Amino acid sequence: MFITFEGIEAAGKSTLISGLDDDLRLSVRNVLVTREPGGTVLGNHIRQIWIDPATVIDPLAEALLISSARAQHVAEVISPALRRGDTVLCDRYFDATIAYQGYGRGLDIEMLLELSMMATSRITPDLTVLLDIPAALSMERVRARGDADRFEREGAEFHDRVRAGYHQLAARFQHRYVVVDASRPAAVIRAEALALIAERLAAHR
Repeated sequence: MFITFEGIEAAGKSTLISGLDDDLRLSVRNVLVTREPGGTVLGNHIRQIWIDPATVIDPLAEALLISSARAQHVAEVISPALRRGDTVLCDRYFDATIAYQGYGRGLDIEMLLELSMMATSRITPDLTVLLDIPAALSMERVRARGDADRFEREGAEFHDRVRAGYHQLAARFQHRYVVVDASRPAAVIRAEALALIAERLAAHR
């Protein structure tokens, strides 16, 4: 089963995935945790460019850059893991490109979807967990932890557009999306997400 986690900055994706990794290993034999950009040597190099506040990237170049990292990620990590029968937990996937470069930056949504399908060989998630928080809370959390990256330094209006974009995607792809209120305590979110995943895993089998 292929499970992706989405949300604006500081929504709690990494914390949740780490906890679910521990939980799922008690009942699922093989669990693979990965992230975007990253997951491969190429992806990690691109990640350094991607998050560097000093780097200025055109929106279309952003979409092409992240899609290159994603193509390598799918070919080298995700596709082989799914063929082995692993449960894959991925911190961001192509929905992030639609939300950030599409709704956030203003690029054409359908073009980005087609680009994403090309980069992923049309491998789509079985379940997408959207951790939803207001932009104001996102920015508050970013300030609290300090050392903001390139996207974390964007203004509230940008993150509002990205958040709205995620909600558009959740409405469009209702069959695989669940929206979780991520403003609540981490333990509550983890328990809710685990129950959702357990239900989908049972149906997936």
